[in-house]
Amino acid sequence: MIKGIYELVSEEQLEKYAELAVHAGVNVQKDQLVIIHSDIKNAPFVHLIQKAAYEAGASNVVIDWTDEQSAKEFYLHAADDAIDHIPDWQAARFKEWDDAGAAYIHIISENLDVFKDVSTERMSRFQKASRTKLKDHHAKVRSHKLRWCLLTVPSFQWATKVFPDLRKEEALQSLWQAILQGTRADGENPIRDWTNHDRACESRKKFLNDNQFEALHFKNSLGTNLLIGMPENHCFIGGGVIDEEGIPFFPNIPTEEIFSAPHKNKVNGKLVGTKPLIYEGSIIDDFYLVFKDGRITDYYAAKGDEVLRNLIETDEGSHYLGEIALVSNKSPLGQADTLFYNTLFDENTACHIGIGNASPSNLQNGSNLSEKELEEAGHNTSILLVNVTFGSEDMGVTGIRKDGTEILLMQDGDFQIA
Repeated sequence: MIKGIYELVSEEQLEKYAELAVHAGVNVQKDQLVIIHSDIKNAPFVHLIQKAAYEAGASNVVIDWTDEQSAKEFYLHAADDAIDHIPDWQAARFKEWDDAGAAYIHIISENLDVFKDVSTERMSRFQKASRTKLKDHHAKVRSHKLRWCLLTVPSFQWATKVFPDLRKEEALQSLWQAILQGTRADGENPIRDWTNHDRACESRKKFLNDNQFEALHFKNSLGTNLLIGMPENHCFIGGGVIDEEGIPFFPNIPTEEIFSAPHKNKVNGKLVGTKPLIYEGSIIDDFYLVFKDGRITDYYAAKGDEVLRNLIETDEGSHYLGEIALVSNKSPLGQADTLFYNTLFDENTACHIGIGNASPSNLQNGSNLSEKELEEAGHNTSILLVNVTFGSEDMGVTGIRKDGTEILLMQDGDFQIA
């Protein structure tokens, strides 16, 4: 008999993972409200996070349960006008939580096949309606006015996708091991390990921000040749970030990226994807994007071309970039040499871009700038941000200063700066 998902990892290890989410992820403060978003199948792990949050001093821990099977039935059978309608109470509850200073923990567990019979057009419409209705909440998330954290747990469906040659139980054990290693949650003291990891990120961010490169040039043998212009006074952030009250947190577990926002109109060249892009439950693979003066002018995907088109056509801003991230392929995740079919993990194995909205945090004093000032600075605006991995083993990245001086930042996919 196949054991359950949570019987293949020790409770002590699960507790460490839960504490990592609470103390490093969202850094729960005394008397703070905590919201946990999770599918009902992950209840055992959710309860451990809930316990850890209360022990950290949370005033209340609210579980916002979801159910992928119910979501599938909704997409398949709901009335057509229901797909485009997000009730006001959805926005109202997020506003109340946001106003109360809530911290948000999101648990992801991939099941790539659950929506295979669902219309991608209906899913895209619903996601667009949801993002539009909750745009104020998402704006606070992107600008780090709220503390939030994404982390993953495996599922049998996901594990057998990643490790197709293993029996179900062995595949699940392998995925658990990869997740815990990749998130630096497998050591004796994960909180200390994350502190050391963040220290290395801070050193590299300082180098990039001190140099204020005018452009970054990405090139590899797969066909990527991309020149990304940077706005003046840009900021590279990543690893740990700081909310508006000065409290540090880690939005992603894992996180290996150091990222900023490119100038909306100064991206030129071709980008060839190196990992499948998972978007709204569908796979986009073997694809490329072509940019001219910032805008995506051509694209192709051997698999998921319609899904890619829907993504790009979401709004005007989804034709441009909102993020560029430098990621070493020598990280624990990169060294795993595994295709995870999960954007959170795959984007942290190599360099990636983000299609869509730029974060004000990527400009000096950006959170205090008006929408017009952000636009004038070259920041892009969209209701979505979707990350696309294009780093490779032979990726080279050069920083170009205003005087034309070039500095090698990455070679063979790894950092050349301390």
